[in-house]
Amino acid sequence: MSEYLICGVDEVGRGPLAGPVVAAAVIIDPGRPIAGLDDSKKLSERRREQLYDVIRERALAWSLGRAEVDEIDRINILQASLRAMERAVAALGVRPGLALVDGNRLPRLACEARAIVGGDASEACISAASILAKVSRDREMVALDAHYPGYGLARHKGYPTKFHIEALARLGVSEIHRRTFAPVRRFCSP
Repeated sequence: MSEYLICGVDEVGRGPLAGPVVAAAVIIDPGRPIAGLDDSKKLSERRREQLYDVIRERALAWSLGRAEVDEIDRINILQASLRAMERAVAALGVRPGLALVDGNRLPRLACEARAIVGGDASEACISAASILAKVSRDREMVALDAHYPGYGLARHKGYPTKFHIEALARLGVSEIHRRTFAPVRRFCSP
């Protein structure tokens, strides 16, 4: 049966200056479709939160994968993103026959895979993965904000906003910042 299962795969967190990159893999149950799926960036935070619970309840299988800051700095953000996607698919409770991956690069997977640019807006299973990854990472950044106050992580989720850059200049670089990213690197001690 697994050769007929299709999973969607997407990641969130390639652009931020802080925190992990998080990927999700989702196999949607064809008998329990989920209305309202779309690219997570096109949905309001409230709608993403609602869909997050529905996806987790109705999907045949879902899982998350991640790459931490030290790995991102060691192997680069593209390779870390691909590894996070590999980990998400490997963690599924069932093995899909096909993985539809958002973007133009494919991770190494144990099943057939197809890259789809803009897939998070055109394929429901990728949209679902996009939502799970985004909500999971956003929640984590809100939690990290309490441990690393002053950077505004709950507000900008680690992205390179003016406020975040000013906080780096004022507070310095924390252990959750990606030191190889240029806006962070300039605040690192030589």
